[in-house]
Amino acid sequence: MAQITYSRLSHLLRISADKGSVLQKGPEIKHAASCCLQFVRCQRSVDSKALQERQKQVMAKGLPKQKPITGVKQVIVVASGKGGVGKSTTAVNLALGLMANDPSKSVGVLDADVHGPSIPKLMNLKGNPELSDHNLMIPLTNYGIPCMSMGFLVEDVAPIVWRGLMVMSAIEKLLRQVDWGSLDYLVVDMPPGTGDVQLSITQNIPVAGAVIVSTPQDIALLDARRGAEMFKKVHVPVLGLVQNMSVFQCPNCNHQTHIFGSDGARQLADTLGVQFLGDIPLHLNIREMSDRGTPVVISSPDSPEAEAYKKVASVVVQRLEEVNT
Repeated sequence: MAQITYSRLSHLLRISADKGSVLQKGPEIKHAASCCLQFVRCQRSVDSKALQERQKQVMAKGLPKQKPITGVKQVIVVASGKGGVGKSTTAVNLALGLMANDPSKSVGVLDADVHGPSIPKLMNLKGNPELSDHNLMIPLTNYGIPCMSMGFLVEDVAPIVWRGLMVMSAIEKLLRQVDWGSLDYLVVDMPPGTGDVQLSITQNIPVAGAVIVSTPQDIALLDARRGAEMFKKVHVPVLGLVQNMSVFQCPNCNHQTHIFGSDGARQLADTLGVQFLGDIPLHLNIREMSDRGTPVVISSPDSPEAEAYKKVASVVVQRLEEVNT
């Protein structure tokens, strides 16, 4: 059957429209015109779908192929939509909680926040990484956790004033030029937001799942939702949401106050259809121990605060098993 072009169909329709009296008297012509219109609509729909498919193929060709990190079984990214919600503290204590729950598991921490690295301070680590025989950086280790951060490669007070391409180059080196040995879990402390670093990591390495950290405050939840939606778009399983700074308990009278609101992250998890991983209280002990470089899971392992982190770590492992089955 000969193909009918849009211009030919338009010409036929114009001819039909000019013959108004014929259209009124000839049901066959009316039917023919209707069929032509339906054909045009169907053809446009098919062409639109074909165009979208071609665009997906072109985009896929431009994306890097995911390649696992040598020696690392599963990568867990800890992210937040905005800064200041305790993401890095959560990442460190999550890693320590994973190992505390099961000492047979080996866990590492990668600080992917190039502009604001926090892991050296939180893990009480200083110095430059040495190089292995294969010219790979050897992570610095404390509390049994090997760590790598841009903070090990620059001075403490030196500002990292880099453009996007330099940041991407640094991320590539942190991903590919580190000798992690053998790890069951690599916890990646992501920078806040949903930008180049997040996309680069999720496109370069297979990520087992993402943990989203937020306070119960509405303004933080807005950005947390964006973060969760971003991981869904790049096909990274969202393991769930952690509600940080959920409640403050007065050390004198034990009165509890929900400074940032209550159950906001739990409600957001229900809205997004993802798991709620647990509450972390707003506690002086967490802040003091973090500033000293002795995370609460290490310094106060039997405290309610440490138990909260270990509970979150337990649920994360359960979620990983669910995702992998």
